[in-house]
Amino acid sequence: MIPLKDNIPTRRFPVLTVALIAINVFVFVFLQHGGHIGLGAPNDNNLVRWGLIPYEVTHPGKHCDLEPDGTVACEGQPGVSGHAPSQPNTWITLISSIFMHGGFLHIAGNMLFLWIFGNNIEDSMSRWRFALFYMIGGLVANFAQIAVGPDSTAPGIGASGAIAAVLGGYALLYPRARVVTAVILIFFITLLDLPALVVLGAWFALQLLDAALNSPLGGGVAYFAHIGGFAFGLLFIKLFANHVNTEYDRVNRLPVY
Repeated sequence: MIPLKDNIPTRRFPVLTVALIAINVFVFVFLQHGGHIGLGAPNDNNLVRWGLIPYEVTHPGKHCDLEPDGTVACEGQPGVSGHAPSQPNTWITLISSIFMHGGFLHIAGNMLFLWIFGNNIEDSMSRWRFALFYMIGGLVANFAQIAVGPDSTAPGIGASGAIAAVLGGYALLYPRARVVTAVILIFFITLLDLPALVVLGAWFALQLLDAALNSPLGGGVAYFAHIGGFAFGLLFIKLFANHVNTEYDRVNRLPVY
């Protein structure tokens, strides 16, 4: 299922949502390609340097580097000698990784979700609260992924953990919002107008299923980061949302006389 739009108008222009989208696109197009502007696969060296590698977090002071054969080797691993080249501080990568993506479809999908659901979450709270909510959600998602794969050397990147927090918050605040959704059935595509709780509940259920069937980074997707981010949004949105649109579903209610 691919959400296309919801039916909740924002009461103010979503400045931070637009800014986050712009920052993500700028990083992907101008910074991730090793000094070359592009929309294809990013430079692997940049992914290793600025992406989140769980091994570096759980082994403080140890760094990783990209080998000529494309594998990632880390200081302190069996059979690995020498030292990795100078690397950014490991704790910085907890944040930098949130603004990186692995390809055009990766960033396009994430930014679509951020635009559809992020503008209403931003509208539900002050802007500084939204910035804090988004970043904490991304950090919680990163630590959730580290917890299930502490020795992983695969660089984790993507805004999906932070966006998952937005989805969790949206599911709790606006479950009856209507979301126009493209449903793909083999060779057929149909548009359905579904409750947000159905769309986001199905998305979360899919993350749980994939996490159960795959390794911690199954198919290159950090499912546990998605689960951790969504859980954070669901559990803590009420601590941040101080301006909720309580009349969002008025158009869906039956008149009472």
